[in-house]
Amino acid sequence: MSAEERGSAARMRTFKNRGKDSEELRRRRQETSVELRKAKKDDQILKRRNICLSEEDAATSPLQESTKANSAKPPSLSIDEIVAGILGSDKSAQLTAVQAARKILSRERNPPIDTMIQAGIVPHCVRFLTHADNPQLQFEAAWALTNIASGTSEQTKFVANQGSVPHLIALLSSEHQHVAEQAVWALGNIAGDGPELRDYTIGCGIVPPLLALVRPDTNAHFLRNVTWTVSNLCRNKNPPPPFETVQQCLPALALLIHHTDTEVVTDACWALSYLTDGSNDKIERVIEAGVVPRLVELLGSEEPTIISPSLRTLGNIVTGSDAQTDTVVKAGAMAYFPRLLAHTKPNVVKEAAWTISNVTAGNLDQIQAVIDAGLLAPVLEVLQKGDYRSQREAVWVILNLTSGGSQEQVAEFCRLGVVKPLCDLLAAEDAKLVTVILDALSNILRFAEQMGQEGTVALQVEECGGLDRIEALQSHENETIYNKAATIISKYFSDEEDEDSHVAQPAADAAGFQLSVDTDAAVGGGFQF
Repeated sequence: MSAEERGSAARMRTFKNRGKDSEELRRRRQETSVELRKAKKDDQILKRRNICLSEEDAATSPLQESTKANSAKPPSLSIDEIVAGILGSDKSAQLTAVQAARKILSRERNPPIDTMIQAGIVPHCVRFLTHADNPQLQFEAAWALTNIASGTSEQTKFVANQGSVPHLIALLSSEHQHVAEQAVWALGNIAGDGPELRDYTIGCGIVPPLLALVRPDTNAHFLRNVTWTVSNLCRNKNPPPPFETVQQCLPALALLIHHTDTEVVTDACWALSYLTDGSNDKIERVIEAGVVPRLVELLGSEEPTIISPSLRTLGNIVTGSDAQTDTVVKAGAMAYFPRLLAHTKPNVVKEAAWTISNVTAGNLDQIQAVIDAGLLAPVLEVLQKGDYRSQREAVWVILNLTSGGSQEQVAEFCRLGVVKPLCDLLAAEDAKLVTVILDALSNILRFAEQMGQEGTVALQVEECGGLDRIEALQSHENETIYNKAATIISKYFSDEEDEDSHVAQPAADAAGFQLSVDTDAAVGGGFQF
């Protein structure tokens, strides 16, 4: 027996082993779905510049709260004049110089960050953060550091290496709200640089004073920056944030996803998506925070910016154990997926199909929940008409269902006409996708064989052009594809089987082969095609 045949036999022996199949399918699904996370820009902005939009708001705080000290337009100074003012002893000149530096860093399309670093202003801006008697100087210095830290990783690390982080954290408790907010913004840029600075910022003690700002009386504009900074503390996987930090942030995030501000809810959901993108124990902590019902509710939002992170989080949760998947299913999530699978945003469709693929990797009840929600037809619609990335996810829905579903469940998919769109995609150039399709077709043919109906399915494959494509794949350069194609041909389409398997078969309609339930005639109460 060949390695391929041994593998097929092993899969057949474990077909009824729901627990083992589920775990294996989820593990395999997670490995394949890495592509969802790679080779694209981050879903959420890592760093943000505080940009002046006009001369009028050039010197105001992020909350547009002017004071006498900042109501005047800062003068335009050269770099040399800025440095001279900062190095001098006159406090008014220092403020003017820092304002001018901040203005240059805020307004220009390509801010001269390296020029400012080389001019030596960063250590002085860090020193100005400690001037509690001059909150406006603190604010201007924090703003300048925010924009320097919004640059490259090297520029961000330079700001952190000058000792800014502890002083910025201290400013989170400032009685002046515009100072505290600008400190939050700067810290968000630093923490968003990557795991190293994220963990350094956490180690400096950012979490308690930052979460203390999540209050009912906190201005929505301010809370946006707080939530975004919290999300940066939760992101990145190599390594993930310290577990204690996750535990501390969850109660605040559970509150923030109920906020009325779209940006606050969006960033809170992205934070939860980062925290669930990992091991089952992390997923369990998120579930215990009680966020699942609200996340399911948010799937019905009209805002794609909210739908995407909510869907991503729930999709991550259903990669976990069957019990964890159940929390999503029992919260009513499946009812939202017909709409999501037909969404105008291709990325939403792709993520929706990915989520369903993980549910169909679960137990029989979870697969049935997908069927009861009427999701098989929308999945086939994606398979036929969706963009390429969405089609790939839809193929995984089919593979997982046909690997772990019951006879009735697989028969339901076949009745809807799953064979033709699967065969059509065999022409794809993506070797991984073709491999998955061959596995799905093999599952369907094997399922039909168990019921003595393999001839019907084989005929469907042949009539839709699938047989020609599978035969062509026997010359594919990929050895795995060649072996899978050859196995299917030899087992279900060899000459010696043609006479028996293709005689007196039921007629097939345009949508797929006929399926009828005949509990008296079908063996073991199975289905007859």
